[in-house]
Amino acid sequence: MRNGAILAVVAGISLVNGLHLDFIPVWRQLLFVVVSVVAYLHGRHLPVRRDWLVLGVVAIPGVVALGVNLWDGVGALMAMGLFAVLPWLAGRFRRQQAELVEAGRQRVGQLEREQQYTAERVKLHERARIASDMHDSLGHELALIALRAGALELAADMSEANREAAAQLRVSAVTATDRLRRTVGLLRDSGGAPTDPPDESIEALVERAVRAGMTVTLRRDERSAVLPPLLDRAVHRVTQESLTNAARYAPGAEVQITIERDAGTLTVTVSNEAASAGDGAQQGPVPAPGGGTGLASLRERVRLLGGTLEAGKRMGGFAVTARFPWRPSETGESA
Repeated sequence: MRNGAILAVVAGISLVNGLHLDFIPVWRQLLFVVVSVVAYLHGRHLPVRRDWLVLGVVAIPGVVALGVNLWDGVGALMAMGLFAVLPWLAGRFRRQQAELVEAGRQRVGQLEREQQYTAERVKLHERARIASDMHDSLGHELALIALRAGALELAADMSEANREAAAQLRVSAVTATDRLRRTVGLLRDSGGAPTDPPDESIEALVERAVRAGMTVTLRRDERSAVLPPLLDRAVHRVTQESLTNAARYAPGAEVQITIERDAGTLTVTVSNEAASAGDGAQQGPVPAPGGGTGLASLRERVRLLGGTLEAGKRMGGFAVTARFPWRPSETGESA
């Protein structure tokens, strides 16, 4: 209401000052300037509800003046339009423009926060999957320790002291396994079920993809045949995600998987050619390298294992290359 009253006063002053324009003293000319500035500032900073209704009501005396004195009425309405309405419209335009810019900034900030939140969720989800893989491998070893300790406890040639130590070792292994299971249960994402069979090998994964209709070639040297459990699951995840992206964005394209290792590095490369035009698919994956959540989760898993991940277009197609540090002692090999 207050903003509307101010607009009505400004428009009314310009309307009255527009009467009798045959002689305009200096103070009336300055009044036009002041009214224009005030009208612009009003439109720039003070929004008014039903603004055109307010201006229409103020213009009624000018319309009435047309019947009394045509030129006075025309002058009053012209003065109101030139020195009140036009500056006010310019100010309102600037205010709306500033509001749009601010809304755009807020939208960009919201999108950045959502992307950051998504990236954090991906990292947490991937760490939970790593914890699950660790539970599978360590739980198996702890179960073997408990089993062997139980065998020692029942051995006939064991002394009572050694039998008691074996029993304590068995109880400790069982307790550690239970604590590990509970900890991983807290970390595991309750809403996501594994999409691949447990302990599935790379060869089995490739075979599943081929049965689904993909053309996949696997090249793997003998030195990479035996891998530590966590590293084996990471290689499986890289291969699985890359095959999924190839099937989604380049259907019908040939996919090549290469797994090689040297003295210090294990390298996994999954590349696909560009999809043929007849498939109706786009040439290579659409997302920018690292832009999807799948690649983001892979990058987090590889980083946690001390490696690096590269993903991008190559020779018209797309390639994912993961490099992991290799420690021969992890598999009992000699350097």
